[in-house]
Amino acid sequence: MTSKRYSFVFFLTMFLIGTDTFLISPLLPTLSKIYAISTSISGWMVSAYAIGYAAFALISGPISDGRDRKKVMIWGLVAFTISTFLCAFAFNFQLMLLFRLMAGISASFITPQVWASIPVVVSKDKIVKVMGYATAGLSVSQLIGIPIGSYLAAFSWHMPFVVISGASLILLLLFIFVLPELEAGQREKFSFAKIYKSILINNRSMSYLIAYFIFQTGSFACMTFISTWFTQSFGLSLSGIGTAMIAIGAGNLAGSLFGNRIVDKLGLRKTFLYELICLIDVYLLLPFAKVFWQAEVLLTVVFLLNGFLFPLFMTTLQSTTENARSTISSLSNAAMYFGETIAGIVGGLLFKQFYGFTSIAIFAAILIMLSVILYAKTGIFKKNSAD
Repeated sequence: MTSKRYSFVFFLTMFLIGTDTFLISPLLPTLSKIYAISTSISGWMVSAYAIGYAAFALISGPISDGRDRKKVMIWGLVAFTISTFLCAFAFNFQLMLLFRLMAGISASFITPQVWASIPVVVSKDKIVKVMGYATAGLSVSQLIGIPIGSYLAAFSWHMPFVVISGASLILLLLFIFVLPELEAGQREKFSFAKIYKSILINNRSMSYLIAYFIFQTGSFACMTFISTWFTQSFGLSLSGIGTAMIAIGAGNLAGSLFGNRIVDKLGLRKTFLYELICLIDVYLLLPFAKVFWQAEVLLTVVFLLNGFLFPLFMTTLQSTTENARSTISSLSNAAMYFGETIAGIVGGLLFKQFYGFTSIAIFAAILIMLSVILYAKTGIFKKNSAD
């Protein structure tokens, strides 16, 4: 019963933070008119949040390690609630950028604590399952974050921010009354150098982080250009792409919720290896999709496998350290954002210069192969190494 309570709290946390991330996208046309700015500049209201999160992720981890993670999450959520509420009253573009930046910074102190806290508050046999529920919260936010923003904005552009900040207050109460104290073992004097050194000299931690970065670069190259592929090869409209992406995203949600059942049967070691190999195979099949339904089915399988894999990535990363779990979580987030950046640049060149989405799929398959090789060198797939 305790693990169910924690699963609900962590699901809600990732859902709320994820929804806030995507919330502003449908508001861009309205806010562009209100602030009298061009469409090309309006995207900064989305980027400000991501920049705040990515920049402070490298700082928030070491600050959190060695402290009560519950208190870090509470104060992070207080700041998140206030900054999101202030967005509803941003009367000019500059203030909106500031408040979105603050919301991103605040979020960087919350979500790493989720991944860092799960191995502490639940038994070992429940870790992957609870990680899956937290991942599902993020998946659901990706599915309905934009629709939620659209529906609430139909009343007023202020409404989405007011509702999210109100929901944050409810989550704050859950943090206070449901979560236990989450001290990271023996408290030590705060030191960036000491915490980062403990990770840099940890071969397993660094190998997992590099492998995760390589994996995410390949994955985001595919995700970034799905809409372009659907438009150019299958002639889908914007509304058609939206519907297709909801179906594909549902595969990710299903993977997040039910992936732990495979781990229960096969163990983490075999599950991790088999799912990575299956993902490579599906990417290699993608270039042979000549009609839309074939592409839709294969991409749904890709997202399903990604839903299976994400909790395993987080579980294995958290297993490499006990006293720097927040820093590991923050570094994994930074690796993901950096991988997304590289994927957008390289993927664009590949799509334009070399056979469209075929080159993207092959690129993703190759990078995931490299990721598997790097993981294999650590011995993670050997018997008894990760079960």
